[in-house]
Amino acid sequence: MIKSMTGYGRARRELHKRDITVEVRSVNNRYLDCAVKMPRIYAFAEDAVKQCVQKAVSRGKVDVFITVDASAADVAKVAVNRELAAQYAAALNALAEVCGPTAYKITPDQLARFPDVLTVTKADEDLETVSEDLCAVLEEALAAFNAMRATEGGKLAEDIRNRLDNILSYTGQVEQRSPETVAEYRRKLTAKMQEVLQSATVDEQRILTEAAIYADKVAVDEETVRLRSHVSQLRTMLESDEPMGRKMDFLIQEVNRESNTIGSKCGDVEIAQVVVGLKAEVEKMREQVQNVE
Repeated sequence: MIKSMTGYGRARRELHKRDITVEVRSVNNRYLDCAVKMPRIYAFAEDAVKQCVQKAVSRGKVDVFITVDASAADVAKVAVNRELAAQYAAALNALAEVCGPTAYKITPDQLARFPDVLTVTKADEDLETVSEDLCAVLEEALAAFNAMRATEGGKLAEDIRNRLDNILSYTGQVEQRSPETVAEYRRKLTAKMQEVLQSATVDEQRILTEAAIYADKVAVDEETVRLRSHVSQLRTMLESDEPMGRKMDFLIQEVNRESNTIGSKCGDVEIAQVVVGLKAEVEKMREQVQNVE
């Protein structure tokens, strides 16, 4: 079934002591436009995130919001500057010699008080693991996102099918009315010639010729056949699992073109009214197709 370009999905999981939340939302767009908003320290994973989105979405303006609480994953690393500590120890021993023969013992806690003897740093993160964790949560959010888009797509498909039924109904009315317009034209032409000639006898061959020319001029058989073909193709597209929004939009333009041609060919009031209804359905359907991926 077709999918809507509008949707929302959210997922949250704790992986490797990181609390990760991902939200995905989208609106209509001609092409795929993906924007990712995440903490700057995880910017290295942006390309991986966009690749995940590209696998799940083909069209639309997609915004991805990622928040990460990594307080539980922060691991402190304490390092000893042995060279600097040795220099401090040597200096303290030198001071002890100045003070005289009094025994003096240097302890680790004394050295630890001096600047830069101990340094605390954050442990390096495994960038590949972090990227995989972010994408794992993103895929869950995309699953919910696509489920919502599929539900919305089902509603769009139902509405479009109803519009296609109406278009076929209008097409049938045009096909039924079109021959009648030729017969009416022939009767009017005969009456007019009788009035002009003031005689009940007119050239029947001339009437037939004029009627044939008129029938050829207002014939809409080709247009109605193409309309039915376009409707059939659109119905097939509605059942496809592939993104069909652009193809459907193109076909609807063709349906609109055939409707305009019928309207320009036929001067009949009844057909003109049918064409108005036909074009109204086409326009409503075009608006719906703008939401299809």
